[in-house]
Amino acid sequence: MSSALATPEAPVVTDPTAVGAPAPTPPEPGAAQRVGAVLGPIAWRILKPSVAIVAFLALWEIAPRVGLVDEVFLPPFSTVVEAFFDLVKSGELWQHVSASLSRALIGFFVAVVIAIPLGIAIAWYRPVSDFLNPILELFRNTAALALLPVFILILGIGEESKIALVIYACTFPILLNTISGVRTVDPLLIKSASSLGLSPVRLFQKVVLPAAVPTIFTGIRMAAASSILVLIAAEMVGAKAGLGYLITASQFNFQIPNMYAGIVAISVLGLSLNAVLVLIERRLSRWRV
Repeated sequence: MSSALATPEAPVVTDPTAVGAPAPTPPEPGAAQRVGAVLGPIAWRILKPSVAIVAFLALWEIAPRVGLVDEVFLPPFSTVVEAFFDLVKSGELWQHVSASLSRALIGFFVAVVIAIPLGIAIAWYRPVSDFLNPILELFRNTAALALLPVFILILGIGEESKIALVIYACTFPILLNTISGVRTVDPLLIKSASSLGLSPVRLFQKVVLPAAVPTIFTGIRMAAASSILVLIAAEMVGAKAGLGYLITASQFNFQIPNMYAGIVAISVLGLSLNAVLVLIERRLSRWRV
């Protein structure tokens, strides 16, 4: 009788969540997983812009080899790279790069020194703006290359005409963006700074100029690109050294790989200048979030 009345044993519970027990804590990710989670987005951010470039270079390499284009007029990219390094080894490429770079940098820096103070004066002082606007509107709509014959006639076919053309081409992007950057500063910032008793000079130095830096650097980067493009065109007309001369001379002598190597050198030079300017802009705009 006692065995018949005995209470049966409770079944063993294998699932702790069935009786309200807390779920087991999942294991923490290892060091490799944490590093992968951090480096994964960074690697993708770096590789993503390179996909289109790699696809373009692959098309450039394949198209001449399979007969899509004439290999004589568009050599494969590997052939161009070989010609590029041959020019580097011989020192000829550096001779042309140094000639173009010196002209472009001289004209570019002179344009920066002229255009930024002039743009600030036009944007900040109404009488200066009223006086200079008509002549600026006239020249800003005149293409730089259209004035190349004028510069050659006045300054000759030497270095002066090419540097003057670069100065002219670089001045207007910097000037117009400086004017826009100063004039579009938030008026609330100016009123707040004025209410604190800042003098006009300190107001401009501490509020207006820092707020206008991003827009000014947009013009500077545009001017850097213009300095190279306009100079190359000028060197094609009359020069004894420079990347423009290299491209034209290679075309005349039917050295097609060397011609494309000069074009690649121009692209690398432009990208390098832009990267330097971006670093300087970030340095001067560290206050931005």
